Amino acid sequence: MAAQTIIDKLKILADAAKYDASCASSGSSKRNSLQSGGIGSTEGMGICHAYAPDGRCISLLKILMTNFCIYDCSYCINRVSSNVERARFTPQEIVRLTLDFYKRNYIEGLFLSSGVIRNADYTMEQMIEVVRTLREEHLFQGYIHLKTIPNADPILRLEAAKFADRVSINIELPKDQSIDRFAPEKSGTEIRSAMAHMRTHLDDEADKAKTARRRKVKAASPAGQSTQMIVGADAASDGDILKTSSSLYAGYGLRRVYYSAYSPIPDTSLHLPPLKTPLIREHRLYQADWLMRFYGFEIEEIAGPDRPMLDLDIDPKLAWALTARDRFPVDINRADRETLLRVPGLGVKAVNRIIAARRHGRLRYADLSRLVQSVRKIAPFIVTGDWTPGGMLDAVDLRQRLAPAPEQLSLI
Repeated sequence: MAAQTIIDKLKILADAAKYDASCASSGSSKRNSLQSGGIGSTEGMGICHAYAPDGRCISLLKILMTNFCIYDCSYCINRVSSNVERARFTPQEIVRLTLDFYKRNYIEGLFLSSGVIRNADYTMEQMIEVVRTLREEHLFQGYIHLKTIPNADPILRLEAAKFADRVSINIELPKDQSIDRFAPEKSGTEIRSAMAHMRTHLDDEADKAKTARRRKVKAASPAGQSTQMIVGADAASDGDILKTSSSLYAGYGLRRVYYSAYSPIPDTSLHLPPLKTPLIREHRLYQADWLMRFYGFEIEEIAGPDRPMLDLDIDPKLAWALTARDRFPVDINRADRETLLRVPGLGVKAVNRIIAARRHGRLRYADLSRLVQSVRKIAPFIVTGDWTPGGMLDAVDLRQRLAPAPEQLSLI
């Protein structure tokens, strides 16, 4: 068999990395090579694509160090028993790729994960060598997100945080019983212990950086830590998933929980289109997660015991509003911010615009067309100076009117 070239490895390991969902660069401190010297920059834009100092839109290089793995997690395509093509980068190859891609204006930073080879400590040492070389030898100032391994030596995980903008430890599945069943070499208790240890360390480092600000001491992992959860590999309901996410945010100070849709690997010989339902479910969970963190919704309102699964046809806020019609309509000119945020179709920016505009006079229905994306969507739930929804709010077909039009699935 011919030796793999670096391009061969890149094709395999960049494709394998697509199953890692958590690669947003939100929350990092801003660094600019134009001021500090070295190579690269990071803007903290909250997306995988970011902006270079000259305004060009660039993105992160997202790869695995290797897709060899000693573990046999049944939901992972790179598990030891999986019949996939394998490849492995050396630390020097990843450094070279990162720098070459940056110099060609392809990327702004690096997202690095890996299968576990030999053992957890050896794998972490190899990953740390990548980020240490970039930071210390090449003065790379770009964004780095590093996946860490929960059962690696804690000292190694903390060393990784010193060089990364964000670190993450995968929670794997919503329930520990599912981890025991589908990833028997891993432990939910061990994963949470590693998260707690990392949170304590990052909090301590942030405090040190604040007190030493004049000496320009950089906090470890300034964008904090995140996690990724596989959705659909076990029988956990959406309510179970959101409860787990809520406990992770509260208990471990996570910046983000990323949801990764699982579906069985299709038989490529059948040439069937990919299943849409797992991806729609993933999208609805992100929407529900957002409502809980930024709109003041409780889990029971979105996916309570009577409705443990999110509606795949409509977004969670609209689904809630249709079951809570007694709380509507709300007066656009008088309702407080928290009430307006619960109106389907109104996001944070729209609510801020409405509150700012009504300081200058009472808003009429026509005024909303300049302030919101879709007046039609919010019309049944609001009152303005010249508009009331009448019987629209009580219509039995309101859900059908507001739901997106059905799509014809492609068979090609």
